[in-house]
Amino acid sequence: MRILFAASECAPFAKAGGLGDVVGALPKALHALGHDVRVVLPRYQFIATWNKRRHLKPLGVPLGSDELWCGVLEGQLPGSDVPVYFIEHDALFYGNQPYQGYGGGVNEMARFALLSRASLQLCRFLDWVPDVIHVHDWPTAWVPVLLNTVETGPDFASTATVMSIHNMAYQPRFSPDGLELLALPDSVFVSDGLEDHGEINPFKGGLYHATMVSTVSPNYAAEIRTPEFGAGLHDIMNFRGADLVGILNGIDEDVWNPATDPHLPHHYRVDALAGKAANKAALQMELGLDERPDVPMIGVVSRLNHQKGTDVLIGALDGILSLDVQVVMLGSGDSGMEDELRHRSHYGLGRFFAWIGYNERLAHRIEAASDMFLMPSRFEPCGLNQMYSQRYGTLPIVRATGGLEDTVEQCDPETGAGTGFKFNDLYEAALYATVIWAVDVYRTRPELFRTMQLRGMRKSMGWDTAAKEYAQMYEWALGRKRG
Repeated sequence: MRILFAASECAPFAKAGGLGDVVGALPKALHALGHDVRVVLPRYQFIATWNKRRHLKPLGVPLGSDELWCGVLEGQLPGSDVPVYFIEHDALFYGNQPYQGYGGGVNEMARFALLSRASLQLCRFLDWVPDVIHVHDWPTAWVPVLLNTVETGPDFASTATVMSIHNMAYQPRFSPDGLELLALPDSVFVSDGLEDHGEINPFKGGLYHATMVSTVSPNYAAEIRTPEFGAGLHDIMNFRGADLVGILNGIDEDVWNPATDPHLPHHYRVDALAGKAANKAALQMELGLDERPDVPMIGVVSRLNHQKGTDVLIGALDGILSLDVQVVMLGSGDSGMEDELRHRSHYGLGRFFAWIGYNERLAHRIEAASDMFLMPSRFEPCGLNQMYSQRYGTLPIVRATGGLEDTVEQCDPETGAGTGFKFNDLYEAALYATVIWAVDVYRTRPELFRTMQLRGMRKSMGWDTAAKEYAQMYEWALGRKRG
């Protein structure tokens, strides 16, 4: 199959979250299965041009009453032959991050309207028509809408679309005047289309117009059909239920491998775990924590916000630290939460350290050094850190929601089964009680704790299985499109 990924993020070029990881990894796994896969994304200002081939011919993209002229640069996903095309337009793709406020103004709509329209123009430019266009969240949700309205000619008559939901919570709204940017007819500005309380919601429009819809874990696919997790669109998800598929994300097992990870001072593997304790000692020394091999270390690498349950974690922190443990946090987000964690870290007394910001090296070192990893999310479409943790022999402590429920097996002291510890209700008391349980297993049942570590490290969590499931879904989408 010929498959085009149209996205606003693609690791390692541009990444703000899990979407970037998926678009950076899944095309490579599909390519390994024999598919012709290509990726298109903006050439943001922060993406280097020196190592990419520039196509001499510019790309004309209709937008509003004008035709914008864009540059096209070509590179490859690292470690593969998968082409990546970068759409260059300096006036719109400026800034030092992919998003300028998640739909906070007309300019944000113009940026991703341009990307969506350019994705289709690029296919003509390359004389390459995909069987399937795979779009991701709201920035490229315009593509299915365009194919069902404006692009009615023969070029894409047999092209199916798949829209992946990475997070239902991010839904921008735009003025109805924005329809003019894409020359969309008024007929799409209806409640079973783009209209959402008098404004344009591209996320909603994409869900209605895509041939099929996917999301990043089976449990989240069920959750978004309920009012609690559907972010106001649960009725649509029930309407599209027959076309909705939940496919669990994978991780890049070459990047996240404690036996080869270049960020670690000490490597280790499932049959030689001594290096894990050495990583803990190294991190304690680096961060100024008490250098104690016996103390349980709990890691957190997360955005600091309501979704991730950071407020609940902060509320439970005094109780957790009273258990004679060390907590190491890395993240950024809500300014109030950042300030609170900076203050607590300043007075951490050798037990608590918080790094505000993001540091890739430190993220890997926390995963390797920690005994347990904490993820108290209110909702989590898939989550990756709980999978990284298991790969590194670090037992996750998670709220049983979304992909966390799908990827972490509950500890069973009777049978010795499990790869982590789960709780259902997001309250400080429930979080605290689960940490008490995990710490108790660490201290009083070391053989059980080690068995769970080894089970997690032996799990297969790469993209091979997911790629086969996506290929099957593309076949289903083509069957729906072509009858």
